[in-house]
Amino acid sequence: MALPLHIFEMRYREMINRCIEEHLPFGVTLIAHGEEVGMTADPYRVGTAARIVRVERLEDGRMNIVAVGTQRFRILHLYHEHSYLTAEVSPFPVINGATRRAVELSQRVRPQVLEYVTLLSKAANVNLMLDRLPEDPLTLAFLVAISLQVSPQDKQKLLEAVGVPEILALESYLLARESKLLEFMIHTGKEIQALNGGPSGYLFPN
Repeated sequence: MALPLHIFEMRYREMINRCIEEHLPFGVTLIAHGEEVGMTADPYRVGTAARIVRVERLEDGRMNIVAVGTQRFRILHLYHEHSYLTAEVSPFPVINGATRRAVELSQRVRPQVLEYVTLLSKAANVNLMLDRLPEDPLTLAFLVAISLQVSPQDKQKLLEAVGVPEILALESYLLARESKLLEFMIHTGKEIQALNGGPSGYLFPN
C-alpha cells in the first residue's frame, strides 16, 4: 500500500534525509500514549517498516514522499538519541497463511466483505467498486485490513494479530459489527456525509 507523506517538521526532515542517504526504511507506528508533538509519545510495540520510493524536494526544505509498507516489526528497545525516535526492532512475519483454519475463515470473510461494501455504498451514497476477491487467505486478509473503515485502534489490533487465521477472525468480527451499524444507518435514513465518518466514526477514502 502506497503512503504519501508531506514532511515539514525539522526532525522528520532529518530522519527522511538519513533514510535516503543510507538507504534505510523508517517505521510507521501508532501512538499508544502521549502526544505526537514533542518526545513524550510512546508508540505501540508493533509497526510497519516503510521504504521510500519517491521524493519531491521543495525549495524551503520540505519534502513530499511516497513510501510503501514492506513488513511488520516488533519494537525491542526505543532510543532518544536523535530529534526523532529510533528503535531496535525484530521482524514480525505473518504466519499460518495456508492452514485449514485460514482457508475456512477466508470462506467466511469473503461474503462478509461483499455485503459490507454494498452497505457502505448505500450508507455513503457513493458507488464503491470491489474487484474479484483473492482466493489466497493471506492476500484476502491484507485486502480486508486495508479496506475496513474502522478506528486506528482496531487497525492496530489487526496489525498485531499473530497469523492469518487470527487476522481473518478479527476481520470477520469487525465486518459483522460494521455491517450491523451500516444497516441501522440505512434503515433510519442517516447518511454518511462526504465520507467523513464510517459507521464507527472512521471512514477514509482509500
